[in-house]
Amino acid sequence: MSEPTDDFEYERRFFCRELPDEYNDGDIPALIIQSYYVHADNYALRVRLVSHKVSVNMTPDIDPIAVLDEHREQFSEAFVTVKGPSVGGTRYEVEREIDARIAAELIKRGGEVVIKNRYSVWIAEDGWSVDVFGGLNAPLIVAEAERSGPVTNLTIPKFCVTEITDQARFNNDGLAAKPFSTWADDFEEELALDGPRFQQYFGKNRMA
Repeated sequence: MSEPTDDFEYERRFFCRELPDEYNDGDIPALIIQSYYVHADNYALRVRLVSHKVSVNMTPDIDPIAVLDEHREQFSEAFVTVKGPSVGGTRYEVEREIDARIAAELIKRGGEVVIKNRYSVWIAEDGWSVDVFGGLNAPLIVAEAERSGPVTNLTIPKFCVTEITDQARFNNDGLAAKPFSTWADDFEEELALDGPRFQQYFGKNRMA
């Protein structure tokens, strides 16, 4: 019989158009290059490289592998991660740190590659991650609040346009399978028609 596990992540995610200057402390964001070897039915197997030493502008024409080749020695952290489907802001996730050199070779040899800058900001009582995507996913910006338990009674900053917590297409594995640029126009039409939406079953939303 399987033992109980705490291998879950709890998060809420939001579509954004910008990261306001007031939340940018000027530090170099984390540069993340990751490859998805499985990205089907909301299951994912990912290899990720992270650098805290390189500043790269996330443009639509950026080539993740070229960036990896140019700055290879600057990537000091690497992880392999497995994920299950997300339900109500909760998703199974297990991660293990691996050698950055091995991770680089794996990314160069296969999978669908995603590149982004990750900014870490503090809003009210929560630490947030704001991801600015490049390449085929530019100009997508996603803000995420993550806790060790369900993310309830959240203070949501004004730069969050609409909630996308349970929209699998905005998951990184979803973006690897079908990049944002291929359906951005459809999403904008949906947003214009339906308007912003924020989930109401996570307690009381506080709009900052």
